[in-house]
Amino acid sequence: MDPQSPQTVDAYLDRIGAVRPARPDAAALRDLQVRHLTAVPFENLSIHLGEDIVLEEKALLDKVVGARRGGFCYELGGAFAALLRALGFGVTLLQGRVYGDGGQLGIPYDHLALRVETDDGTGPWLADVGFGDHAHFPLVLDDRTDQEDPRGTYRIRETPDATDGAGDLDVLRDGVPQYRLDLRPRALADFRAGAWYHRTSPDSNFTKSLVCSRLTGVGRVTLSGRTLITTVGGERHEVPLATDAEVLAAYREHFGLRLDRLPTVRTAGIQGPNG
Repeated sequence: MDPQSPQTVDAYLDRIGAVRPARPDAAALRDLQVRHLTAVPFENLSIHLGEDIVLEEKALLDKVVGARRGGFCYELGGAFAALLRALGFGVTLLQGRVYGDGGQLGIPYDHLALRVETDDGTGPWLADVGFGDHAHFPLVLDDRTDQEDPRGTYRIRETPDATDGAGDLDVLRDGVPQYRLDLRPRALADFRAGAWYHRTSPDSNFTKSLVCSRLTGVGRVTLSGRTLITTVGGERHEVPLATDAEVLAAYREHFGLRLDRLPTVRTAGIQGPNG
């Protein structure tokens, strides 16, 4: 799909249940982000279906829009960036390192997030549609105070080595660091090594398990392996799925994914970082 064609933009907007905004302002960005989180699942199924993950705009749009699939951060963030640019927003790709157990930072290019400029003098904004259960709405990137969101209280703070406003930023939710952002502009190709690591390394959580998850109007729905998890009003409910047919039906009914075979956890392979 051509990232700049009106037909692609219209198809993308239809994919997320949105209308073309009158202008690229903060209200439009807010609406587009929450609609994206609700419509397009965060999923790592390509790893376990033996599918290529190609970090090029056309390939990402073919997957997210044309095939009506989801993806992980590089795919979702890369596709969303293409949509925002086509709608007139200013977009910069940022690389992040995710905080893991014990507060340890992950690899460089662990995560892809977006710095977004709007035409109404607000922001700049941190937009993120690829971090799983994260902020529903964009965060003000230059704001160092608490920012309230349906998912919690967020704060963006400078790292200890930052001087005169220059340096990395930590994104916290309810006081807990989520990831560290490097503010230097990046290109999609820069994330290939990170994507290769996450799709091949035995140390990556993505090679160890299956996940498919999206925001809902009342909470969240997740399919983790053969367990369907719904969260409504803070209450978590788990339903085990006994048969392959039930699992495929859950992908279809809850995420709109029409799979021709069941993804199964694959042994991490050795492939070059070309995706």
